[in-house]
Amino acid sequence: MPDGFVKSTNFKAHKSRAISRNCITSQWHGDEVQLGNWAFDEAVKKSPGLYIHIPFCRSKCPYCGFYSIPSASMTKRWIKAFKAEVSLYKGVFKRFDSLYLGGGTPTYLDPEDLGDIVQFLFRHLDFSSDSEITIEANPGDLTADKTGIIKDLGFNRVSLGVQSFDDRILSYLGRMHTAGDSEKALEDLRLCGFENIGLDLIYGFPEQSIKEWDSAINRALEFNPEHISCYQLTIEKGTAFERMKEKGTFKPMNENEEFKYFMKASNILEDKGYLHYEISNFARDECHISRHNSKYWHHVPYLGLGPSAHSFNGTSRWWNFSSVRKYCEALEAGRLPSEEYETLTAEQVRLESISLGLRNIRGFDRGITANEREANEILLMARNHGLVSFTGSRVIPTRKGFAVADRLAGQLCSSF
Repeated sequence: MPDGFVKSTNFKAHKSRAISRNCITSQWHGDEVQLGNWAFDEAVKKSPGLYIHIPFCRSKCPYCGFYSIPSASMTKRWIKAFKAEVSLYKGVFKRFDSLYLGGGTPTYLDPEDLGDIVQFLFRHLDFSSDSEITIEANPGDLTADKTGIIKDLGFNRVSLGVQSFDDRILSYLGRMHTAGDSEKALEDLRLCGFENIGLDLIYGFPEQSIKEWDSAINRALEFNPEHISCYQLTIEKGTAFERMKEKGTFKPMNENEEFKYFMKASNILEDKGYLHYEISNFARDECHISRHNSKYWHHVPYLGLGPSAHSFNGTSRWWNFSSVRKYCEALEAGRLPSEEYETLTAEQVRLESISLGLRNIRGFDRGITANEREANEILLMARNHGLVSFTGSRVIPTRKGFAVADRLAGQLCSSF
């Protein structure tokens, strides 16, 4: 899944539409950033990540809320603009230790175009020698030859959008690949030498029974992936599923049903030795936790390039136009394609630390709520109900706590 950016629509922040390279550069304050009483120097000292949004795909899935266009007609113009954006950011961020190509569908691009993009990045930006380099892939795009090309380009991690091993369900989800395509892609990735494969599954829609969900997870385990993401279907604005819901032809699961599916995945995967380290994510061991996506959850800086991509430098965020045309026009005029910009306040960072902390096994520091009587009462009740535990100075969500993380975070944040 591409770009884990958390847009703080519920929190006040300074915003500006007039953005220049100098403005963004000036917000980078070196290795240490202090916001109020919460120090983020350790997070910011860590190497930043680089996200590239490839906005093209073969078709638009009915549940997908990410920006993409089902056409490759603007690819050449976009690549030229993309190179201009890379050049504008040269030297702004320090050495990256992760690169993530998401979208859209990066593997929809011709191998020549994909190679052009990756080689340009390696020539013009600085990466550590042990960087995690991930590409999102559609199973139907991966021939044995293309898998070899991806390996030769330097990718060492593949996130494969399997979603289901049932062709009936894949059709319902609007996917263009078959279960057989996924199985062959997984086999080809292993034969090509990939030792870090992530696999995405979806649950929470009316066409899927709990038995079918159980079967999907166990089929995935037969391929022994290093990482599994189990995403609960959400109805995103502007999607076909949203329109179906409004017409009454799509009925989402209720919370009790969603909880059963969530716990089914967690129980099966933890029993098989996987670490449930974030609400939707499981790693075979700590070495295979997604380095790149973890940056989003722990306030580590990241740069996002491409239409709709988001960036964070430790104190501020900005995001690009969700339009290939506007993106290209801005860069062709010598401007950054940023649509909007916000500077985070200390209070905003505090609230985000709670909401993000309740979504992963690192939790958050209890010092954040030390002077908040009502918030501490909520946390005590949450502990008594088995939703969190107190480990040293940290609040750590339990598996049950993961299932209600957003609601619990809302209660805590509204109590301040």
